[in-house]
Amino acid sequence: MVMPIEVSDREEFKKIAQEAIECRVVRDEKKGVAKVKARTKKRLVTIKVTLGELDSFLQELGCENIVEIT
Repeated sequence: MVMPIEVSDREEFKKIAQEAIECRVVRDEKKGVAKVKARTKKRLVTIKVTLGELDSFLQELGCENIVEIT
């Protein structure tokens, strides 16, 4: 099993998300952070974004299929 890779560079994550099969969003209301996960054919890449920046960040992503996980 391959471990997820966490990146902190938003531009790098956007490039990865464009080739992703699916992007998932997990919100943590208590911490005020959301984790965005991009699943490609070969790997899972994650990035943490504040809830205030989340909506604009998701609009900038080139991911075709965005799923909210509750």
